[in-house]
This record gives sequence, C-alpha cells and structure tokens, in this order.
Amino acid sequence: MVKHVILWKLKDEFSPEEKHQIKLNAKAALEGLLGKIDGLTEIKLNISPMAPSNAEMMLDSTFTSVDALKAYQVHPDHVEVADKFIRPFACERFLFDFEE
Repeated sequence: MVKHVILWKLKDEFSPEEKHQIKLNAKAALEGLLGKIDGLTEIKLNISPMAPSNAEMMLDSTFTSVDALKAYQVHPDHVEVADKFIRPFACERFLFDFEE
C-alpha cells in the first residue's frame, strides 16, 4: 500500500469566503476521483484544519502500488482536477509519499 499525502496553503489574495468555496470545490472534485482511477483505493481532502495549522488543505490518499500512484499522477481526470481546482489557488505545496 502506498500513501500519498499533500498539504496546500491557499494564496492570500482570496477572502475567507472565497477560500471556503475553493476548499469545498477541491474536496468534491478530488474525492470524486474514487472509482475512476485504477489502483486508487481511498481519497479524502481534509479542509478544516485546527489551530495552529499552517496548511489549509490536506489530501490523504491510498494506492495499491507505486505504479498505481504514478498512473494517477498523469491520469487525465486527475490532471484536470489539479489544473482546475488546485493549482490556480495554491501558493505552497508539500508532498509526502510512503509505503506501508
């Protein structure tokens, strides 16, 4: 099993209300990938950080293998979600992949 965890901070130019909507949209889009990409077994976007967190969204996803993760990263549905719902709004990204 391979875990794929990403933390994002959103750009400061967005108001709290805009950030809330961005997070809701990203959550629906990312979690909607489950069942569409082979090898993706779990995906959750956490959008309610506790203080004093310095990230605003955390992706927690699980894959059957390293090859499944690699396929996900270039899968057209994932790329579309990232390009539409994440990349335009995020200013920082931290990635942590590991095998369990």
